[in-house]
Amino acid sequence: MISKKTQQSQGFTWKVLWAGIIMSVLLALAIGYCWSTDQPKAQTLILALVAHSLGGRAAGVGLCLINDMGQTWTVIYNFYLEILIVFLVYALFVLSINNYVTLRAVKYMALKLERKARRHKDTIQRFGWLGLFLFVMAPLPVTGPVMGAIIGYLLKFRTWSTFSAVFIGTMTAIITWTAFFDFLDKHLHIIQYIFAGIIIIAILSYIKTIKDWIMKKV
Repeated sequence: MISKKTQQSQGFTWKVLWAGIIMSVLLALAIGYCWSTDQPKAQTLILALVAHSLGGRAAGVGLCLINDMGQTWTVIYNFYLEILIVFLVYALFVLSINNYVTLRAVKYMALKLERKARRHKDTIQRFGWLGLFLFVMAPLPVTGPVMGAIIGYLLKFRTWSTFSAVFIGTMTAIITWTAFFDFLDKHLHIIQYIFAGIIIIAILSYIKTIKDWIMKKV
């Protein structure tokens, strides 16, 4: 028999998934509207989404700034993307490892994420909320909000504790990247080269995962 606490947790996870779906629909509508009124802006929104989907938080911020989105809207849009991705991936991960979602591709993704998360779990556990916050905020390829949310789940942190650490860390990182890129653009004029390097690193860090997924499907 499923306990009341487990039922509440499952119910919350489904709500998180639906929130991610609704945010995705709203984003699609916004991009569609921009495509009919301002195609360059729509392309920027799409490219930033792709960058975030590959774990390129810095690349997403850089794209928006290079295309003159402005600091405020850059922070808002990139934070929105991170919330959307965390909601979708976190919910699918939890539902998959609890066998509520049995799609092969989702199962494969969940197992890959779980293996990566377990490598950092013990380190973060020592420092609790602060450790999770710093992990999410750190500008490294293996860190980020999705991995942070999954680690929080594996450590059985309270949901509000996990999401507060993840989203505050994410907002801090996005603001920091925005300020950093803006400084480079105004003073050093080398933002394009740094941005290109970040994109290359983000793509290279995911090539093996993409290749493994394709081979698994074949």
